[in-house]
Amino acid sequence: MRCQCGEIALLLLMISSGVSWASNHVIRSIEDVEGANKCTNITISNLHVPAGVSLRLLGLRNAVVTFEGTITFGFKQWSGQLMMFKGDNVTVIGTPGHLIYGGGERWRDGYRVLGGPKPKFFEVRLNNSKIFGLRIRNTPMHAISINHSSNLTVSDIVVDSSEGDWKGAKRTDGFQYLRIKKRKPSRTAESPTKMTALQLNRELTWVFENNYCSGGPWGFPWVLVGGRKSNIVERVLVRNNIITNSFNGVRVKTVKNAEGRVSNVTFEDITLVNITGYGVTMVGNYILERGVPEGEPTGGVPITGLRLKNVHGSVNHDGSNFWVWVKNASDWSWQTNVTGGSRVPQCEGFPSDMEPMC
Repeated sequence: MRCQCGEIALLLLMISSGVSWASNHVIRSIEDVEGANKCTNITISNLHVPAGVSLRLLGLRNAVVTFEGTITFGFKQWSGQLMMFKGDNVTVIGTPGHLIYGGGERWRDGYRVLGGPKPKFFEVRLNNSKIFGLRIRNTPMHAISINHSSNLTVSDIVVDSSEGDWKGAKRTDGFQYLRIKKRKPSRTAESPTKMTALQLNRELTWVFENNYCSGGPWGFPWVLVGGRKSNIVERVLVRNNIITNSFNGVRVKTVKNAEGRVSNVTFEDITLVNITGYGVTMVGNYILERGVPEGEPTGGVPITGLRLKNVHGSVNHDGSNFWVWVKNASDWSWQTNVTGGSRVPQCEGFPSDMEPMC
């Protein structure tokens, strides 16, 4: 269906109301995507996206995009995106009872990015926009990747990839932030995921609050800095979040031999429940190619202005409450009550004016 409005209908509307009409477009097959970006009200209804094809809505302006019914995707091993939206002043919403079903179990091989190709689920490049009320299940890899965006608010999102706990899911990050523009407040709500609730690569001024994450080894927030042209994370507030049944809790990682900075990052009112590995981790020796920390940290991406406020909770007996191994850190404050772990790994690199807390 194309967005249309006959001349007579348009004339009557203009006479009766004195305002212009808002065009409607319903997408029920992938062929219906053509021309959708010229419309202001777009409904994606019970759509099946064929294998190896992206649902791409680009050039959106002043539009409302609504998901209704069940949205599904065909299977192909590839490295694209199942969905991509790009535009300005866009609202993306879901109607009650809708489901965006990724069918991620078909891609799961237990090897995350080192295994077979897996598409990202939903990449957005939106400015001055809102995404809320979406219900997402079983993503192949990252659920929502936010890229080249500013002034974007994300709220009331449920990402449920918990089935992957027993079906080999790897790297189904709930939210991934990449190359974000100057100002993007983000307030989100999230439900059980496998792997990371949040992966942050470059971010300037944002808020991540009122989230719940269950399952997976990597925890949240996972602040990974390095390996890009610009390696900067600053002015970040992570507040009122719960992470449970994970290997890691709060974690900041910087890449070995990279250059950049992490500054003015605050974790406030974070609750950790049943963490099996590390409650709080700050490391500066991450090897991007192998996905592991290794060797001495280099300090090229110093962590400064770090604030931990009321980070509390439990780590299993065989785990570690804290793991700190960084260089060139400064201006930290550390108010935590994380208990239960018996192992003590490296505890090196706290600012010189601060007693080590692990």
